[in-house]
Amino acid sequence: MFKKSISAEWLKLRHSRIWLVLIILPIISISLGSINYYFNRGVLQNEWYSLWTQVSLFYGEFFLPILIAICCAFICKLEHVNKNWNIIMTSPISARNIFTSKLVVITILIFMVQVFFLILYFIVGKLFGLSTQIPSETIGWIIRGCFASLTIIALQLGLSIRIKSFAAPIGISLCCIFIGLGMYIIKSGMFFPHSLLSIGMGMLSQEGLSIADNIQFFVMSILFTILFSSLAIHRLKTADVTT
Repeated sequence: MFKKSISAEWLKLRHSRIWLVLIILPIISISLGSINYYFNRGVLQNEWYSLWTQVSLFYGEFFLPILIAICCAFICKLEHVNKNWNIIMTSPISARNIFTSKLVVITILIFMVQVFFLILYFIVGKLFGLSTQIPSETIGWIIRGCFASLTIIALQLGLSIRIKSFAAPIGISLCCIFIGLGMYIIKSGMFFPHSLLSIGMGMLSQEGLSIADNIQFFVMSILFTILFSSLAIHRLKTADVTT
C-alpha cells in the first residue's frame, strides 16, 4: 500500500510544471551568486570556498527553503480541490502512509535538486578557471543540507496539509528564513530547522564542524523531522482537514 501511495504521488507530478521550478530556482541562485563572486574576485581569494560562500548563500538561505515550501504546497494542491481530502481520508490508506509517501517524494526531489546544484557549482567554478581541486567538504555540505531540508519538508508538509491556500505556507516559510537567520546569528542555530540548513551547508562559515557539532546537528535534524511528522500525522488522524 505504501508503494502504491508513492506511485500515486509521482503520477501527480509527472506532467506538472513543478519540474521547471526545480530547475530554474537553482540556476537563478547560482547565477546571482556567480555574478556577486565575479565582481568581488579581488576580495574573494579562496577560490572554490569563496565561490561556495556566494552561490550557497543565495541558494541555501533563500531559494532552497522557498523551493521546499512550493513543492509541499504543490503536492497537497490536488487534495484541496473538490474536497478530495475527504475522499482520501475515508480510503483504506492510513494517515501515516499518506504523509510519509508525500515526505519521501519531496525528499527525493530535493535530493535531486541538491545534486543538480552541486553540478552547477562545479561547472561555474571551471568556467571561472579555478585551478585547485573542488573541496572534499562539498559532499558533506550537500549531505547535511539534505538532512536539514528533511526537517523543513516535514514542517512545510504539515502546514500545506492543514492550509488550503497555496501561498500561505510559502509566506510562512519566508518568515522562518529570517527567524532562522536570526537564530544563527545569536549562536542558537541548532534549535531551528532553517538555521540547521545554514549550519549544515556551510553557507555563512566554511569552518568544519567538530565531531560533537556533527552529532548534535544530525540528532537535532532527526528529532525535528520526527516531531513535525508526528504532529502532522496526528492531526490527519484526529482533525478534519480544511477543504
